[in-house]
Amino acid sequence: QVQLVESGGGLVPAGGSLRLSCAASGRTFSSYVMGWFRQAPGKEREFVARIRWSGSGTYYADSVKGRFTISRDNAKNTVYLQMNSLKPEDTAVYYCAADERGWATRRIYEYDYWGQGTQVTVSS
Repeated sequence: QVQLVESGGGLVPAGGSLRLSCAASGRTFSSYVMGWFRQAPGKEREFVARIRWSGSGTYYADSVKGRFTISRDNAKNTVYLQMNSLKPEDTAVYYCAADERGWATRRIYEYDYWGQGTQVTVSS
C-alpha cells in the first residue's frame, strides 16, 4: 500500500509562487509515475502535470505549461510542484497521485493511489 501526503498549499496573491510537496511511502517509489491533479469548487478533477520514474517524461496541462514545474527526488520519496505566476483560476485543491505500473499519463483512472489534497488559493 502506498500513502501520499501533500503539503505546501496556502493563500498567495496573483503573480506569486508556491511549491507543493508530496511525500510517498512505499519501497518502490522510484519506479512510480507521479502526477498532480487539481479540483476547483464545482468542477471536475483535472490533470496538471506528470513525471516518470527517472525524472524524464514530464508532461503538463496547457493551462499551466511554462508556469508550473514538476520534479522528484527519489532519495526522499518526494515529488514537487513548483507553481509560479499564479492566477486566481489556479485556485483549487491539489492532489498528488501515483501509478505503480509506470505508464500513466493524464487520465485519472490510470493512477492507483491518491493523497488527501492541499488547498491552494490565489487572490486577485
